[in-house]
Amino acid sequence: MSVWPAWEVRESASGVTSWFHVRLAFADGARVDLLAVLSATALSIEDVRAEPPLSLDDLAVVAEWIEEPLSEACGGRLGTGPEQERESQARRARPTWPRGAEGRLLVAEEYMAAQRDGVDPVLAVMDATGHSRRKSLRLIAGARDAGFLAPRHARR
Repeated sequence: MSVWPAWEVRESASGVTSWFHVRLAFADGARVDLLAVLSATALSIEDVRAEPPLSLDDLAVVAEWIEEPLSEACGGRLGTGPEQERESQARRARPTWPRGAEGRLLVAEEYMAAQRDGVDPVLAVMDATGHSRRKSLRLIAGARDAGFLAPRHARR
C-alpha cells in the first residue's frame, strides 16, 4: 500500500485537515485508489476508484483497510480512543463474524435453528452474518464441507 499527502488546510479552531492519496495494490492485479481526508476527529473517504469494482461489502470496510497505514503516514494523528472505537462499531455495515472453524460452526447452528423454526435457513444465515445471499451460500457450503451440516442431497 502506498500513501502520500495530497494537500493540507490549517483551520484556526479545529487544527489541520489533510488529504491523502492512497493506493492498495493486490497480488492478482486488482487496485484501489482513493482520496482519504483526515481531520482532528475523523477519517473519511472522498473518492474511490477500483479495478475491478469493489463489492458493497468490500466498500464498507475499505476505511478499516487503510486506517493503520494512514495513521502511520500522518504521524499518529488518527485517534483510537474509546470514543472512536464506539463510532467505528456504530457504523459497521454488518455484525462481526468469526472466521475459520468457529464461524462455520456458528453458520451451521444458525442454519439448523432456522430449519427447526420452519424459516428459510439461507435468510437466517444472511441475517446473522450481514452478508449477501451469495456469500451466505458460500458460508453454508463451507459448513457442509467441514462436516457441520449434512450433505445437500445424494447424487445419482
